[in-house]
Amino acid sequence: MASDADVTEKSEQTGPADGAPVAEAQAPPKRPKLKTARDMVLSMAVITAVSFGLYLFAPGGDAGADPVKPISYEAEADLAARAAPYALLAPEGLPDDWRATSVRYRATDPFGATWKLGFVDPDNEYAGLVQANGDPAPFVADATQGAEDTGETVSVGGEEWAWYEGTRYDALVLEGAEVTTVVTGTAPRAQLTELAGSLRVRSAGQ
Repeated sequence: MASDADVTEKSEQTGPADGAPVAEAQAPPKRPKLKTARDMVLSMAVITAVSFGLYLFAPGGDAGADPVKPISYEAEADLAARAAPYALLAPEGLPDDWRATSVRYRATDPFGATWKLGFVDPDNEYAGLVQANGDPAPFVADATQGAEDTGETVSVGGEEWAWYEGTRYDALVLEGAEVTTVVTGTAPRAQLTELAGSLRVRSAGQ
């Protein structure tokens, strides 16, 4: 029987016997080379093209869809008519191809109590109605984007409106004792005149 010393010695022999050749450690497998910049660019181009194609053919991806989102302004006009300290105007009888896109009334504004109503006309040009009871000069300058009085007037609804022209907007301006009314925008003169001619005093609940 082997002694305890022999057992301990065998358990400690973990290496090869003396004089035996030592096997060389194997090198780790080579990793595949990273894609070149050109390959990455081509891959991104393919992904982008596929994504764009999916967008075009996906539901709701119609590139020809009308971006204008019409709104209803009647309720806001009723509330503004109750609150405004002047005769608040709103259009009546405009054709359906005039689409309201914005509405706002502010009782406290730098230009006084201010009523704004924006439209897109049949040719997709902007035309807006703005009223305020503050100082007319700065109000008109702001509402018309700096348009200037030409000295010409346009007869609309039995009133003589001043005609303003500017680099951004043209405008019809009617200054009254209690309120200044401006019809302005990128729409041509005929369309602005049509909008001005449709304006009527708004009664709450009308």
